[in-house]
Amino acid sequence: MKVLCGRWSAARCMRKFICVSLIFIFQFPSFNSLQAQEKHGVDTLECHIIGFSAGALMPMGGSNSLGLTGGNMKDLYDGPYLNFGLECDYKYQNGWMMTLDGDLWFGYNSDNLTQRVERMGDIFSPDGHLMSWGGYDGVVTLYNRGLAARIGVAKIFTILKRNPNSGPYLKVSGGWMMQKTVNSQDMNESLVPQLDGAYARLYDHLRNGVILTEAIGFAYMSNASTYVNFKVELNVSQCWSWSSRPYIIDNVMGLNGKDNSRYFDLMVGLKLTWMFPLMGRTSYDYYYY
Repeated sequence: MKVLCGRWSAARCMRKFICVSLIFIFQFPSFNSLQAQEKHGVDTLECHIIGFSAGALMPMGGSNSLGLTGGNMKDLYDGPYLNFGLECDYKYQNGWMMTLDGDLWFGYNSDNLTQRVERMGDIFSPDGHLMSWGGYDGVVTLYNRGLAARIGVAKIFTILKRNPNSGPYLKVSGGWMMQKTVNSQDMNESLVPQLDGAYARLYDHLRNGVILTEAIGFAYMSNASTYVNFKVELNVSQCWSWSSRPYIIDNVMGLNGKDNSRYFDLMVGLKLTWMFPLMGRTSYDYYYY
């Protein structure tokens, strides 16, 4: 009988202990929070991105269909070229991106047209000078300028779960390009008539064509700052182009009329892009239960 009563007393004590514990837990939520399991992760952004890029391009080997010498970008202009660009991208949560970008490039050296006297011998004097309207030596800088506009697709491959918006980066894009020889005359000096106005088109090697670009690099998007987002990439571009002028003069190329060649150029570049996501920054999320 005493043993049975002891068992009943222990059962009552256990029930009272459980009831008091539950009341204590529900009446003190801060204690509950301290004992809760924490689950954390990082947002995977889906957003528009604006980017500004700068870098350098190096012209590599190329060819043309008629075998003319000195006709490719590598032959026409000394490298490297400075390259500046603007990008408008849309990034999906799975890391894929739709891209739209444009580039402007020009010679690092301010006067990088190769063999300028030989190419334009008809307007240079035997000692390599240009005659201006006033009878003085003209001051002319001849350099290249190129433009490209492309659409493409890219993919960021996540390597760290704590930052799924960053990782190795691959991109393929294609579009339209043009290049030409630009002459810049000192406005404080008398102008050279053969390179003034429409006459300059005889010597500008204007070409249009198609460009295909492949890039590999690394993209980083910060979890803590909207402004620390960048990507660095190594890219290779193939260009197929043709002359857009009805008449070209280039003594090195043996041209004095229509240029019917088809040109293939290869460029290798290194570029850094500063990115601005338009939907804020990523952040850590904490859940309690």
